[in-house]
Amino acid sequence: MAAAGLTVGLVARDRARGQAARDEITAATGNDRVGVLIGDLSDLASVRDLARAAADANPTIDVLVNCAGVYTAKRSVTRDGFETMFATNVLGPFLLTNLLVPELRAAESARILVLSAPSGTKLDFEDLQHEHSFRSLSAFGASKAADLLFTFELARRLDGTGVTANAVHPGLVHSNLMDGAFAPLRWAIRPFESTPEKAVTAIVPLVLDPAFADQTGKFFHKAKAIDPPASTRDAETQRRLWDACAAMTGI
Repeated sequence: MAAAGLTVGLVARDRARGQAARDEITAATGNDRVGVLIGDLSDLASVRDLARAAADANPTIDVLVNCAGVYTAKRSVTRDGFETMFATNVLGPFLLTNLLVPELRAAESARILVLSAPSGTKLDFEDLQHEHSFRSLSAFGASKAADLLFTFELARRLDGTGVTANAVHPGLVHSNLMDGAFAPLRWAIRPFESTPEKAVTAIVPLVLDPAFADQTGKFFHKAKAIDPPASTRDAETQRRLWDACAAMTGI
């Protein structure tokens, strides 16, 4: 996006690492309109601070890409008391997006992208925080299914506003996301992972290409719309998750 000349706000939990990434991007693209915003998507207070900083710096926002994500092999909780994967992968993006809707609507047209996966894991609304039963891959899958449910409900709520919302499946990408997984699983998926540079070529067109300007409520892979798991298309489940997330985040 920086190479295309956009003004970019890069969110990082650590300022030094964020600045290092910013310097690398600026050096590679020649675009000095790359800023660093500090925020931890697992911490709701931090998300609120991040949203205020983003809104203050950008009265209008044309694109919001929700791409933060974590995987934990063992159950842990955030300082807000939420299971870490659910907090980071679901609640953080839910809160940030809702807080930035005014700035997105202020743009002539805006696009929201949520990176997810084709997960059909059904949510247990009686145990969203996996307090009674925790299996790491199942909990991670549930968070990715929740991202799809959130995106489709968001698209419906923003219909007619000029703001679109779509989910994106980047495929398996070589990163440190699964460092906490069992070694056999890491070895098994390694041959199927693509580079970040290759993965991004299927994501950025959804931001830049005019052909996608009016498409909303869809699930994309390699810049083509694909069918999401049927369970994530259930409108009642989408609304139920939205209400649960709204209660947990205080929206």
